[in-house]
Amino acid sequence: MSAVLTPDNRHEVLTARLAALRADRHDILAEIAPVGVGDDADRATNVDGHVRLAMLDQRIAAVEAELAETELGTKRPEVEEGTVAIGKVVTVDLGDGPETYLLGTVEEAGAGVDVITPSSPLGKVLQGARVGATLSYAARPGRTLQATLLAVA
Repeated sequence: MSAVLTPDNRHEVLTARLAALRADRHDILAEIAPVGVGDDADRATNVDGHVRLAMLDQRIAAVEAELAETELGTKRPEVEEGTVAIGKVVTVDLGDGPETYLLGTVEEAGAGVDVITPSSPLGKVLQGARVGATLSYAARPGRTLQATLLAVA
């Protein structure tokens, strides 16, 4: 995976990632295109490809939105020091010791950086949290977990 996005390389990295995603989409379309004749059962093997295509389309849309934000010159609002916001690297303790993540999209991650997406249960409670906070979130119905925010960079 390429470098972590910075304000200086944001447009370049997003443009390259968008081109790669579109190339992947082209390959998947070629893979799932109907070939010859057959019945519905013969075409059922394409279900997996269609699922991958839908997920890829979502990623393309997310990168296009990020790229549009960059091109329009809009930027994420500034946040107070020690407060979590999208694009920040956070260190949390999920019960097994400190772990470091980027709060952002998969497209923003770099090599060796795991991501917590803002729409995930943990990502939702992290946004706006301050260092030292212990946060509760529902990983799934009936299962509440806790995380302690140790650092924000």
